Amino acid sequence: MLDFSIYLLYRAGTAIASALPVRVLFAIGNFMGFLAWLLLPQYRRLARRNLEIAFADEKSPRELRRISRRNFQWLSANLICGLKMVSMPPEKLARYVETENLDAVHQELRGGRPVVLLLSHIGPWELAAQLVPLYAPYARIGSPYQSLRNRYIDRDVNRRRARTGSELFDRSKGFHKPIELLRSGGLLGIFADQHAGDHGLWTPFFDRLASTSALPGLLAKRTGAVVMAAAVHTEGPGRWRMIFTPRLDLSGDSVNSITAKANEQIEQQIRRAPEDWLWVHNRWKTPKPNFLLTHYKRGVYVPPETPATQLKPFRILIRASNWLGDSIISMPAVRAIKAGRPDAHLTILAPEKIATVWKLVPEVDEVIGLTRRSLFAAVRLIRNRKIFDVAILFPNSLRAALEIWLAGVPRRIGYPGHHRSLLLNQTISERPRKGPVEHQVLRFLQIARELGAPSEPSPVRMFLPRAKANGASAKIGLCPGAEYGPAKRWLPERFAEVAAAVSNQQAVQWILFGTSSDSEIGATIEAAVGANCTNRIGKTTLDQLIAELSECALLLTNDTGTMHLATVIGVPVVAVFGSTEPRLTGPLGTGHHIIRHQVECSPCFLRECPIDFRCMKAVTVEEVTGGVLSMLKKWESYLARDNRTQSEN
Repeated sequence: MLDFSIYLLYRAGTAIASALPVRVLFAIGNFMGFLAWLLLPQYRRLARRNLEIAFADEKSPRELRRISRRNFQWLSANLICGLKMVSMPPEKLARYVETENLDAVHQELRGGRPVVLLLSHIGPWELAAQLVPLYAPYARIGSPYQSLRNRYIDRDVNRRRARTGSELFDRSKGFHKPIELLRSGGLLGIFADQHAGDHGLWTPFFDRLASTSALPGLLAKRTGAVVMAAAVHTEGPGRWRMIFTPRLDLSGDSVNSITAKANEQIEQQIRRAPEDWLWVHNRWKTPKPNFLLTHYKRGVYVPPETPATQLKPFRILIRASNWLGDSIISMPAVRAIKAGRPDAHLTILAPEKIATVWKLVPEVDEVIGLTRRSLFAAVRLIRNRKIFDVAILFPNSLRAALEIWLAGVPRRIGYPGHHRSLLLNQTISERPRKGPVEHQVLRFLQIARELGAPSEPSPVRMFLPRAKANGASAKIGLCPGAEYGPAKRWLPERFAEVAAAVSNQQAVQWILFGTSSDSEIGATIEAAVGANCTNRIGKTTLDQLIAELSECALLLTNDTGTMHLATVIGVPVVAVFGSTEPRLTGPLGTGHHIIRHQVECSPCFLRECPIDFRCMKAVTVEEVTGGVLSMLKKWESYLARDNRTQSEN
């Protein structure tokens, strides 16, 4: 009943429009479009956003606002004029529309070559179905169509489209009949300027990747048709011009190449009068769930003459973890996200104290440091950057979701829970926990994979031998603390005994690392080791820690953020585990040595041991010393091999 009521209103509007002159209808539509621009903020924002994507580097905000307003006015005027004009006799309709380059179409059709005609939502686009059969009455003319939801209006619109002899083909019934029309030497009009969804080819449109229908190229290659384009441009009140282009494709072009050329041609048509296109259509729609493009059927095609640097970036904000170790564990996921599309621009938002570590990841384009704890300070930092297309939240906190939601990022992604589901508009499914324990890195990679990233994780950096000056002692880093709590700290006196035992067997220099809260532990070890020890605990910034740690042959450590940092910069580790689980948070990559004794209460993941610290007491000085000496031997072997290779070269 509702559909029929809407249909009656449509027919009443059509009857009124038919009784008024075209120029009067244009003026009425122009005014109604201005009202729509004022009263429909959602569509006004969409049009403005699309215009910014296309022209932000070319036109001022004032120009974009003017184009947006005039677009609403012309769109409304053309739609209302179209209600009258689609019912006019073709000969009378032709009085309002001039043609340009029509001979190019005649030349192809009369030469026996079928034509795939690209059509665009420019001006009163519905007139194309009326005009093309009038211009080429000697050829079969057809067009595929998508059924309207209102079956009454759909029936009436199709009747008007077909009254001049145009053949209509329901897309849902396949393309056998359109192919037969082309093979008979006819012309098939296809609208090719809208978002094509999951089945489209991602290729540049105004230098921004957009899902584009490959149908024109597919039909052209299947039938031997040539590809041309046409649009009905608005010249002024009650005046239009239908412009045909020469052939777009070359005989050897691939489907992908034809599709990219189609976008280039439509872009040129739009540039002729930007006010005349359908900017309220979400042409650069961010697909859901896979906005990363690795697994799409047709994939991505960037023409060889278009450098990847010319693509307008798809801006991704990643809210990083607040802990150093968790941030490093999430790095493979960040690399996978970057690999998911060639136009990805990655910005990391992280606490200032660990922001520097993200500069070690070449896939990261920008790092924003959270210098203040205020929620609104974080929101202002995000808003002061260019608009982000999506935001990915690695922390599970409500606070992180609030930062992104208040900043107005349109797509917000993360794991649910912590009362934040309503602040996200794309959630990642929690994987059921079955079988053996999986490393935490897989939880972050799960986010990347559900967004369409490559299935294979990015490789973890392998450690390389650190050269040393002639006669210099090998440097060994030692991190005896753990910020999480004392349950993760091996006994300080045992660290000191290991350092002394190793120094007795090899010439080494120990470098102590840690935070100021580890000062007492550091002093104990420094006093026990003596001159072979340099205490840097509480004295390094993160930048300095990275620089000094990178000079070490290896790192002896508890389960700490520094342990994970060593894996990023290529330093092998000997790690003592007790209350935590190395299968869950152990160092990434190969070449590391983990020492842990499984006792009945581990892993407990507590900050403080409530009983007798048996998991850590079970780890002996002898086995840790042996682990360090074994790693040193490997390091010396790698170094010697590297030196031989260099001398041979």
